[in-house]
Amino acid sequence: MRAPSGSRYDEQGRNGHGGRFGWLGELSVVLVLIVVGILVVSVIGIAVAELLDAGPAAADSDLFFDDPVADLAVQLLGLAIGIPIVLWGARMLGRRPAGTVSSVIGRLRWGWLWRCAAVAFPLMVLQVGLLIAWTWNDEPLGESGAGFPGWPVFLLSLAVVLALVPFQAAAEEYVFRGWLVQVIGRVVRSPWPAIVLASLLFALAHGFGELSGFLLLLYSALWWGWLVIRTGGLEAVIVMHVANNLLAFGLAAGFGELASTETAADAPWQAMAVELVFAPLYCLTMARIAGRRGVERVSP
Repeated sequence: MRAPSGSRYDEQGRNGHGGRFGWLGELSVVLVLIVVGILVVSVIGIAVAELLDAGPAAADSDLFFDDPVADLAVQLLGLAIGIPIVLWGARMLGRRPAGTVSSVIGRLRWGWLWRCAAVAFPLMVLQVGLLIAWTWNDEPLGESGAGFPGWPVFLLSLAVVLALVPFQAAAEEYVFRGWLVQVIGRVVRSPWPAIVLASLLFALAHGFGELSGFLLLLYSALWWGWLVIRTGGLEAVIVMHVANNLLAFGLAAGFGELASTETAADAPWQAMAVELVFAPLYCLTMARIAGRRGVERVSP
């Protein structure tokens, strides 16, 4: 059952048919399934590594494979599992079309997504370029890595990144900016409590690193949460997240840094300073374009 006509994105779960246990039941079951899904993928990765005798040399290592490319594939798949789980939760527990997690019209709006990509990718290239230029003297890119791994390894790494990163990045958006906001939106009138809580959890999910990294994640997530409500769907934030991760992993692959355990939570203060400008620049630009093109903000 769909939410009433004119419902915002965060209100898509308000269909009056939220299942026997209501929003709390949906929240609890889906979160448990996400944790279980990640554990299952991890166990499979460990089992395959043992079977192929390809595990890390150190017994106390947090990695699945000694090969950083294979290890990255397992990690990305472990996060991508979130997409089918939250879509299942919306459909079976929320009793609403799974596509309403994508947008207010019940599906991904592919035309709008590609328009967002035309803005997001050049903007992200500019942002990353400025950050590299700013921090070059502090630690030249690739200084902490093993250097260029050679064309065969680099191309294989790039293929894995291109194949899996879009699903990993989209999964994080479906979980934090999508399904979680809609579940909380079933019991609160304003979208902001859901946006703030989901943004905080998003930042915490990346681990504890530098304060600047945590603030960067929280700040970006708040802007992205606003943009989802403003444009009625996940498309604009999915492509920005994909653009960010593709560049990050692509550069790491080129400089032999795929084995690094650093995340966005370890970002330096310069990254936060750049994000102060680029996050609102992208979000306000896409909101303006969405308004001009008549992109649906509420359900039909």
